[in-house]
Amino acid sequence: MSFVIRVLLFVLLTVATQIGGIAYLISLPLRQVSRQWIRHRLLNAAVCFLVVYAGVWYGAANLAPLVGRYPIPCFGNAPSHLMMQSPMYCMMNRNYVRSDLLQIAEELAHDVDQKFPGTKTLALDAGFPFLDGFPLLPHLSHDDGNKLDLAFYYADLSDGYQIGKTKSPIGYWAFELPKDNQRDACAAVDAGFSMRWEMAWFSVLNNDLVLEPKRTAYAIRWLAQKGRRLGVTKVFVEPHLLSELGLSGQNLKFQGCYAARHDDHIHFQTD
Repeated sequence: MSFVIRVLLFVLLTVATQIGGIAYLISLPLRQVSRQWIRHRLLNAAVCFLVVYAGVWYGAANLAPLVGRYPIPCFGNAPSHLMMQSPMYCMMNRNYVRSDLLQIAEELAHDVDQKFPGTKTLALDAGFPFLDGFPLLPHLSHDDGNKLDLAFYYADLSDGYQIGKTKSPIGYWAFELPKDNQRDACAAVDAGFSMRWEMAWFSVLNNDLVLEPKRTAYAIRWLAQKGRRLGVTKVFVEPHLLSELGLSGQNLKFQGCYAARHDDHIHFQTD
């Protein structure tokens, strides 16, 4: 494999997972050893990388708390009511936050469940385990462990709230568009010059769930009231959704028309 391709793979894996590039470099010399058992070149490369990545991933999970980053649970084990929406976020190391933010998220999840028994609060992108300032693409922030995205709560029209389920398979890009009588704050903005992606092609993957307004409104109101007292400084939700849910608060903000839209998830932060 050419040097250029190896450099590109290192960069891509580092950008995507933070630790993937390191695992890739470690796996290179191991291929020579494992070649006697795995003859196929690509299979050998893949196996070596995955084995090394698993070890580095496990090490990162144990080292991150030493530098102040803590993983959000990947699975909904009791008594926690907070979990990642998909194991994909855990495998890519995108589930790390600082201890104060984790405590706030866990308290929010607990209180939503107290209000609506049987509720699971699902987290989306958080941050990487190491290094402030390391970008979590495609986000403009999420680089210091002080930011967290939460999925909306969803319901089935016939069966009501659907525990642990989201409209989108990844939690993002199932947009709640303004109703006919609602103002779109960014209607005049050229999407080509912003991060307000329509993602129309992705809509075929979204199921027929609908926004569950009571739990979603309660969570946002909690972040605006109790969350603010605990240190939540900003909560990003689209203005038309705040209007629809009847919500207001000093830390409920509009991120602007050139950042990623927030009518598919809730973003909150403590700095």
